[in-house]
Amino acid sequence: MAFDASLPMRRGFLYLVAVMDWHSRKVLSWRLPNSMDAAFCVEALKEALAKYGTPEIFNSDQGSQFTSTDFTGVLHDAKVGISMDGRGRWTDNRTIERLWRSLKYECVYLNAFETGSETRKGIGAWISYCNERRPHSSHGLLTPDEAYGTRTPNLKIAA
Repeated sequence: MAFDASLPMRRGFLYLVAVMDWHSRKVLSWRLPNSMDAAFCVEALKEALAKYGTPEIFNSDQGSQFTSTDFTGVLHDAKVGISMDGRGRWTDNRTIERLWRSLKYECVYLNAFETGSETRKGIGAWISYCNERRPHSSHGLLTPDEAYGTRTPNLKIAA
């Protein structure tokens, strides 16, 4: 699944996109540019597919960056089914919205980053912490990395 969020900085905003495995809640890839376009979303998607393989289904919201032919073309070429959330379907994206909330309250707001590179470094450290060391109650207190690594072989997980 891929979704984006805007992150406030002292002067302006940065935009964060993340590709997350729904089952394990592992962030597979992410990007943090200063403009909202499809290119950085395509980069994150290609990285996730290259590192972790292709899921059966890929879910995103209906933002223009995810409905662009550049983005959907990558999924079509990889023969991945596309699922897009309907308007007002908060239940479809609650796992990534929870990630955004935690990221903002535990990292962004506490640090008041000054520069893009400082923000990128801080968010990278926080995502690594969450993937590698933060236990998740939905998996019996396994970390997302552990949950991703121990999924059953027959389970096809949608990113």
